[in-house]
Amino acid sequence: MADSTLVQIGAPKPKWLKTKATFAPNYLKVKDALRSNRLHSVCEEANCPNIRECFSHGTATFMILGNVCTRGCRFCDVIKGKPINYDTDEPRRMAEGVAALNLNQVVITSVNRDDLPDGGAWVYAETIRLLRERDQKVKIEVLIPDFLGNFESLETVLEAGPDVLNHNCETVPRLYKTVRPGAKLERSLEILHRSKHRPDPPIVKTGIMVGLGETIPEIHDVMKQIVDTGCQILTIGQYLQPSGEHLPVIRYYEPEEYDELARVGEEMGFEHVEAGPLVRSSYHAFDQVEKMEAKHFDA
Repeated sequence: MADSTLVQIGAPKPKWLKTKATFAPNYLKVKDALRSNRLHSVCEEANCPNIRECFSHGTATFMILGNVCTRGCRFCDVIKGKPINYDTDEPRRMAEGVAALNLNQVVITSVNRDDLPDGGAWVYAETIRLLRERDQKVKIEVLIPDFLGNFESLETVLEAGPDVLNHNCETVPRLYKTVRPGAKLERSLEILHRSKHRPDPPIVKTGIMVGLGETIPEIHDVMKQIVDTGCQILTIGQYLQPSGEHLPVIRYYEPEEYDELARVGEEMGFEHVEAGPLVRSSYHAFDQVEKMEAKHFDA
């Protein structure tokens, strides 16, 4: 661990975390599509650092089931509280919004809806179904919550046929109670395992953050637990503190350290590891699927 990457109070972010503000025509096109169809994007709600790049490339991670989360994760900038009843017309608006953007791949995620008996699984499934009606070629990735361990809800989503099933493990076991209260690593690992070990499985994917005080051996250990589920894609990115009310950054990892984590992950058996300071769950999602499909085609 390089002392230079330890976070000092008031210190500026490292240069590799700085991005240029770009506002290409597609950026405004995506913003307009979200507004006109009354849709939410996690890119905006969670203050993602890649929003300008992704919107400018005509991609976005859409957020269904409203924008108020029932969990209290201390790393996330999404609004916490008691949600209102979900909008049953949202899947239709989502399909129309995606069609308007003519996307190659769409990523759909949601807040946690622990207030609903199925955790919102029906809305995921209906959104997938309507997207398929609109465009049979579009690749669909869903980034799902843990549904409080309701595996019938997981099956509802899987039966709808997403191309990619993504569920994030987020951090190492020791930090779960601090970072992700209300969640359990074992539950998340079971979601990945069940998604992979079923007839005609989707591509299975997960992600973790670094910089919250974990050690390299702990990262390697959770990576091993994840790959043992059959999970194929792993994303690793730097945790960034959204506000003073959230968990502080303990250290910044240097770019070379992400390269090493990617190397270790692929040696463990992941088919693809996307690792870097600004990597997030849906960052370069289409490229990841293309790489996966190319590998299987060549084999």
